[in-house]
Amino acid sequence: MTVYRYALGALGLLLIGIGGRLVAGLPDPLGVLVWLGGALVLHDGVIAPLVLGAGLLVAAGPGRGVVRGALVTGGALVLVTLPALLRPGAPVNPSALPLPYGRNLLLVLAGVGLAAGATRLLRRRR
Repeated sequence: MTVYRYALGALGLLLIGIGGRLVAGLPDPLGVLVWLGGALVLHDGVIAPLVLGAGLLVAAGPGRGVVRGALVTGGALVLVTLPALLRPGAPVNPSALPLPYGRNLLLVLAGVGLAAGATRLLRRRR
């Protein structure tokens, strides 16, 4: 088992070195590092505490499995849709993003919530 750990550690260090070399070869490596630092702060300072708090609330409530499933599904949908929602300015090609993604995301999340509620009701009736 120890040999595998050392091999994976060496592979990780190699990949970090390759990534560092690629970033150093960019015209603006500082911009990439600032973006990565911002992503780290956003994840550790905002997203992780929110997920932890939601997990603690869900663990104490009834229907934990259904609620967890709905939260995981909703989170995945938001992550997939977020780049289209946060893209600044109008797209170069107007047909690239022709739909109102914000409204559609809310409708899909409402559908996930309704499906979770229906599942919980059906399980309760059994």
